[in-house]
Amino acid sequence: MSVSGLCEICESREAEHGCDRCGALVCARHFRTTRGFCAHCARAMGEDGRNPEDGPSPGDTFQF
Repeated sequence: MSVSGLCEICESREAEHGCDRCGALVCARHFRTTRGFCAHCARAMGEDGRNPEDGPSPGDTFQF
């Protein structure tokens, strides 16, 4: 499938993937390759919707 245009979530990066659940065209940052879902659908399915490469969520706590 050929994907072209801007990401439907951030509207600033080039769309590279299509969500298997809703069909949204999204950039690599907003696509969860493990599920094939966009960040919105991943969140709706119980995941946090963040890309793990972006680092911890605000409010995450760590104990050392």
